[in-house]
Amino acid sequence: MPNYDLCLAWNWEYDADLAAMLEAACRAQGLTFLQVTAGNLAATWQALLGAELSMRVLFDRASDEHAPFLALAEWARAHGVRCINPREQAQLAWDKTHMHVELARAGVATPRSLILPPFEIQPELMPLELDALGTPFVIKPACRGGGLGVMPAATSMAEVLTARQLFPSDAYLLQTRVTPRLLGTHYAWFRVIYCLGHVHPCWWDCQTHVYAPLSGEEEHQYGLSPLGEISRRIAQVCGLDLFSTEIALTSDGSFVSVDYVNDPLDLRLQSKTPEGVPDAIVRSIAEQLAGLE
Repeated sequence: MPNYDLCLAWNWEYDADLAAMLEAACRAQGLTFLQVTAGNLAATWQALLGAELSMRVLFDRASDEHAPFLALAEWARAHGVRCINPREQAQLAWDKTHMHVELARAGVATPRSLILPPFEIQPELMPLELDALGTPFVIKPACRGGGLGVMPAATSMAEVLTARQLFPSDAYLLQTRVTPRLLGTHYAWFRVIYCLGHVHPCWWDCQTHVYAPLSGEEEHQYGLSPLGEISRRIAQVCGLDLFSTEIALTSDGSFVSVDYVNDPLDLRLQSKTPEGVPDAIVRSIAEQLAGLE
């Protein structure tokens, strides 16, 4: 019975490059690699049920959007397979209000915030002290990714009332808008990718969503070592193996976590799309995942 060292379940066409890098990383380390896609999901499932194959590690990048893959993830959990970003942990991390509370409890600096209950639970709100947030402020639904439903420059209670009804089952965060300081030619807004204890810090352009790797020289020059420390603390709180987080350095020298946990992580290559992750970072991630014990 073949026992694969790493199994990647994927169903997004843009993950093809990641799959190729993982396969190459496994081959270089003398490890076996299995890809499960929509094309072979049924056959793989039958082989698992018939004890004709097994796996040591599962990297599931499909079941969050494609329900047919859920059975594979459940099988892995039930059979003690090491899962990268276990679903039960990921679901908690997807809730921004939950993460806000837990990170604040862990001592991670976050923007001044108000947490609102879901509209469908509490349509009418008590009076809110919006002045404490400053103007403009940010409105975020708790459980939406990719910036969906985010209003980055809200100014009124009317916008809050409208936003809550876009996703009535979501709690909402109202947050002070964080302004990064200028360091050289870059604004000090960073996206840090965390993978199994390793951190990959990058400058992050909020308008273009373009990554630029932060060099060791820049990290030393501008005193940016806290980026790694904060990212590892966030990892301890959320319990995920692979995610990105956004951290800003403000004019008063404070490092503020502004977008807590991004999962699943978009790992398109920068060589293929401008807003992709630098190829060298994706290659490093592939190597780190392949070597997971």
